[in-house]
Amino acid sequence: MNSAPLKHQIAACTLCATRFAATKTAHQPRPVVWFQPGARILIAGQAPGLRVHESGKPFTDPSGDRLRDWLGLNEEEFYDQSRVAIVPMAFCFPGYDAKNADLPPPPICGETWHDRVMEALCRVRLRIIVGGHAHRYHLKTRKGVTEVVRDWRSLPDGVFALPHPSWRNTAWLKRNPWFEAELIPVLRARVKELMRYD
Repeated sequence: MNSAPLKHQIAACTLCATRFAATKTAHQPRPVVWFQPGARILIAGQAPGLRVHESGKPFTDPSGDRLRDWLGLNEEEFYDQSRVAIVPMAFCFPGYDAKNADLPPPPICGETWHDRVMEALCRVRLRIIVGGHAHRYHLKTRKGVTEVVRDWRSLPDGVFALPHPSWRNTAWLKRNPWFEAELIPVLRARVKELMRYD
């Protein structure tokens, strides 16, 4: 499948315009589309935050800094679309609720686009599944984030499940020191290996 028309279709998507207009932020759709068909590494996330909505570039926020550290990538490597595809469950910022918490990714986004994007990414050799919403879609699981991530050694070869790198998960990281001590070194080694390929 030629991904260029697909990328343009996603970038022009306004399916959730009415939904977003009704949120506290009352924003317009701005899909953040960041993939090329030749990518070897897939970062499958949840949805852009407000800073990403404003920048038009994925993970331009503190969670991106933490994720790049986990992967052992600098910004240039991380944003190299020929190697790294960044595909969230919703391409647009979903908005905030009345308590200023991020709204969940609208299911219609994944239902409309995700299978087509995964088909286009046929050269991916490493799937990094970030956060509960992405776990449910990509791993077909209803288990909680801690259980999924803790069982990382039982996942298929070439698949890693991570918690969301948000600052909100700092306490989780402190409660689960095995994550950075055991999983992260293995993940970094795999990422480094695949980044060598042209």
